[in-house]
Amino acid sequence: MPELSQETERERALLPFVGMAEVTGPSMVPTLRHGDRLVVHWGARIVPGDIVVLRHPFQQDLLVVKRAVERREGGWWVLGDNAFAGGDSTDYGVVPEELVLGKARLRYRPPEPAQRSPLAAVRWALSAVRPVFPDRSASRRLRAR
Repeated sequence: MPELSQETERERALLPFVGMAEVTGPSMVPTLRHGDRLVVHWGARIVPGDIVVLRHPFQQDLLVVKRAVERREGGWWVLGDNAFAGGDSTDYGVVPEELVLGKARLRYRPPEPAQRSPLAAVRWALSAVRPVFPDRSASRRLRAR
């Protein structure tokens, strides 16, 4: 499950509405990859399809990133985009509303050390920074499982 770096908590204290988070793990592939950085809007209104940062329900010192699929009684049903990675509501159920901290607004993918050719640098520059949009098909995927 994508875990967020420890700097996330410190930055959240400094900037009450916007902060940075680093993704680790494969559960949001292909949308997010290990090493991606997120600009997070803390306290933002969540709608189905948003990529959200939340406290893990059983290990609340751990911050994770998942897709909010639908609001249910008691909170949000969240899923990773990589169905084979696990670590989402299929494992721990509905996440209480107060554990959902904010939503991702922007994704930054740092260059890989092996990107040395000019063509690789251009490809990276064209895809390094992308807005994170809600996936409106998330609730359809939930019903299909």
